[in-house]
Amino acid sequence: MASVRGALPDNQVAQAREKFLAHGSAHPPEVREAILASWRRSREWSVAADRIESPYVREPDLDTPLMRSALPVLGQLRDNLADQSVSAILADAAGVVLSRMTMDDDLERLLDKVMLATGFSYAEASVGTNGIGTALEGGQPAYVMEHEHYTEQLADLLSAGVPLYHPISGKLVGAVGLAGWGRDDNSLLMALVKTTADQITRALLTESSAEELELLQSYLRACRHSSGIVLALNHDVVMMNDQARHVLEQGDQEVLLGYASEVLAGGRTNAIQVELPTGLTARMHCRPAGSAKPAGAGGGVVQVKLLEPARLAGDTPPPARMLLPGLMGSGALWLRSSQQVQESYEAGEWLALEGEPGAGKLALARAVHQRRNPARRFDVLDAPEAGAQDWLRQVRRALLDAEGDLVLRHVDHLGPRQTHALAAALQEARPGAAADRTADGEAAAEHGMWVAVTLTQPSAALTELLRLFPTTVTLPPLRHHIEDLPELTQFFLGKLSQQGRLTCSPEAMKLLMRSSWPGNVEQLWQVIRRIVQRRRAGSIRPEDLPPECWTVSRRLLRPLEALERDAIVQRLLDTDGNKARAAESLGMSRATIYRKMHEYGISTT
Repeated sequence: MASVRGALPDNQVAQAREKFLAHGSAHPPEVREAILASWRRSREWSVAADRIESPYVREPDLDTPLMRSALPVLGQLRDNLADQSVSAILADAAGVVLSRMTMDDDLERLLDKVMLATGFSYAEASVGTNGIGTALEGGQPAYVMEHEHYTEQLADLLSAGVPLYHPISGKLVGAVGLAGWGRDDNSLLMALVKTTADQITRALLTESSAEELELLQSYLRACRHSSGIVLALNHDVVMMNDQARHVLEQGDQEVLLGYASEVLAGGRTNAIQVELPTGLTARMHCRPAGSAKPAGAGGGVVQVKLLEPARLAGDTPPPARMLLPGLMGSGALWLRSSQQVQESYEAGEWLALEGEPGAGKLALARAVHQRRNPARRFDVLDAPEAGAQDWLRQVRRALLDAEGDLVLRHVDHLGPRQTHALAAALQEARPGAAADRTADGEAAAEHGMWVAVTLTQPSAALTELLRLFPTTVTLPPLRHHIEDLPELTQFFLGKLSQQGRLTCSPEAMKLLMRSSWPGNVEQLWQVIRRIVQRRRAGSIRPEDLPPECWTVSRRLLRPLEALERDAIVQRLLDTDGNKARAAESLGMSRATIYRKMHEYGISTT
């Protein structure tokens, strides 16, 4: 039998396994710590110890970067081990076997019997402790000998596995494993599988797209020439130097990455200043990687300079108070946007409010109006996605009356002809508004009409219209001022529950803070409304939160996706997080529920 440091003879391991299965207990040195941890996971997942129940998942896709990189390496390994009783196995990140190359007929028959074959899952959650699944679960090389396998039918095997990480993105893409007879001396099996993994990783680097390589090279070049903060990102990759990790707090990192992604996607290369959640100001210069065309398509490198000295964690000043009626929030980004809107209103300047749906554009415009001129009219006209003629007549009528303040929402929903007609109507109304100033210089906002438009993002089709609005204020999404969420949550609870009878527990707040809130403040408001409908008093617990709060998603899901996510979360809650039971009740395999949990960002902790 092969020797592994710290391992006991197989008969002692077999006795320890039987003790564990019978009583749920075993301790080093009865069994290696890594193996014991895997046995505990296998038991938690209700893996059968006396039979193989590996589910068939799907036919492997041969045209993937991993397959194109690994198959030539595994083919060469098979040729070099033609006279050895060894099988080379490739699996994806979920543990589904993609390829198997075996050099021994008897071993081939055993592997067929235990369903270690293409298309079947060898994740730990499917078959328990094994080289491939345990390497994937632990994120490091794993070596499993005979009765160290959780399932008895694998006790004739030695198996070794090494996880495969993409050399640029750092993502887990799969695992490579070697399996052989337990009775043979396979003491070099671990070294061989590590060498094979290194060869596949090098092949993945060669397979990587030109854009990915350019991003890596640009990042390394920036790091060599700068002692400051350097970030690099594209749709799949985020790289960050030690200076960024040590100087920036987590919230600041997320805000910088969010802004950088938007700047690079827009193809802008000029330096911008960003107010960070901790109160620091950063100057950020974004540069597309290599020769990315269109600009930003291949991601880019971001160099950051802090314009104020970094504070120690916990040494931030007390937050400023929000003085606008009906609004809460003291984050630097939110306060800055609020101040800009107030300044525009006080100057009588027509304003464009830009931001993601639900970020609070209308709420902010209404709050500024209520603070400055609460007795004046405040009209809101939503631009329709079709049939805009009646809406345009309403706009012209409101402009003709020239009374109060007017917000035109969703102007980016208008077609080109309607946008042109709206611009013409506003142009006609604008001279009168501009001339309506008092002798002492008071702004038109005091005596004339103030107009604001809201949109999600600017486009070339809106150029003519936006020329009439001297100022554009971009409201940050909630994920960029997430430090305001506890205050917002308490504010909403106060509005919806009677006499403050409902509070939020720290455990529930932790889940709320972890969400990326693609629907922003409006989504939070709807979540709190649903909670209050079910719980009227006491403390909100994690189980009171709707399924969307158990996920970390950067996008709003389609209706069918949301239904599927909600069903998975509910089953996980019903089974106390037992993924095997949840999968069974939903009629899906454990491999599928793991994939779906990863896809939707579901966590039960």
